[in-house]
Amino acid sequence: MPSDVTVVGGGVAGLVAARRLALEGMRVTVLEQSYRLGGQVARQTVAGVDLDAAAESFATRTSAVADLLAELGLAGDIVAPDPASAWLHRADGTAVPLPATGLLGIPGDPLAPDVVRAIGTAGAVRAAQDATLPVEEGRDASSLGELVRHRMGQAVVDGLVAPVVRGVHSTDPDDLPVERAHPRLRAELQERGSLAAAVRALRAAAPAGSQVAGIRGGMFRLVDALAADCERLGVRIELAASRDPGTSLVVHAAPPAGAPQGRRVTLVTLVVAAPDLDAAPRGTGMLVAAGAPGVGARALTHLSAKWQWVRDAFPSGTHALRLSYDGEPDGAVARATADAGILLGTPLDRVLDASLHSWTRGAAAPATSSHAIGESVAGTGLASVVPQADLVARNLARETSIRRLG
Repeated sequence: MPSDVTVVGGGVAGLVAARRLALEGMRVTVLEQSYRLGGQVARQTVAGVDLDAAAESFATRTSAVADLLAELGLAGDIVAPDPASAWLHRADGTAVPLPATGLLGIPGDPLAPDVVRAIGTAGAVRAAQDATLPVEEGRDASSLGELVRHRMGQAVVDGLVAPVVRGVHSTDPDDLPVERAHPRLRAELQERGSLAAAVRALRAAAPAGSQVAGIRGGMFRLVDALAADCERLGVRIELAASRDPGTSLVVHAAPPAGAPQGRRVTLVTLVVAAPDLDAAPRGTGMLVAAGAPGVGARALTHLSAKWQWVRDAFPSGTHALRLSYDGEPDGAVARATADAGILLGTPLDRVLDASLHSWTRGAAAPATSSHAIGESVAGTGLASVVPQADLVARNLARETSIRRLG
């Protein structure tokens, strides 16, 4: 029986949309050109343990992902990371804990001791001028970097915002639209009168607890659960498939062939024997300022410190780390091993296993499609991708039903 709609792309967005369309009574086919589902949510095995090869957490600023996990029977496996702070590796090569009350690196209290420690007294004093500036100052900025620069100064952009944005969004804050950074940041600035007050309001409005969560055993379990539910609902999934949809009604969850490519990013996962890391000397990971001497990575996650389930999977003294890079560095494993030693403050010379995973982020969406979903239109992260894909699918099912009735 022919499908009513074809979803092109079998990443999380495509699977969420396909599942929703099937729940709405439509016949759905998913076309995925690779040999696996999940896109940027993927499984890898390192030193005999299944770990996430890409996304390893989701933002909790809304309940969208948690609600989906509950529908899929995974609510009981949602876990919070260790509450220890991440650290900041500064451009001068020194390391400090990341300020605790920020949003994307923007401080909620510019004169807090941890902010002063991170960017210096002069930078913090300039940032505090945000409270006395007219609300119009920087309000119409097109990028997050421009907005923060106007309100709080260059030291906050370079020393706090840029490392966080590079680590989270794989881009520069001057290339990140304000609404992609946070959809309510500009409106809160207008209402509260300062950027710091906007940050405090947004943090206060967020759900209690950590700003991110994960799934015990790995985020890749979300893909397994989505695929299984799609199969239960009768969705036809074709791997290594042609991009020719064969239907007039198409949801684009992947850019079309020949579309401009986005940024190439690489994650290197290391499993190391390093008892000195048992104490998690740099918290749950490191964000790296541009230009930091001798370091090519833009971020490091100490997986064994961040997630209890990862810690439990390895014997004492053995640790899982992962480092992210723009592009694909030469001698990636050796580069990552050296970078990890610098960032964590202890040389690492016993690498038990390693894995390399590269993909493209931020590829252009189909310009003419009103049914485009995924990161290129929704923004970075599952908290953005999941609700947008679900909403597009609901609206499409409603439109189709109305046309049929008409």
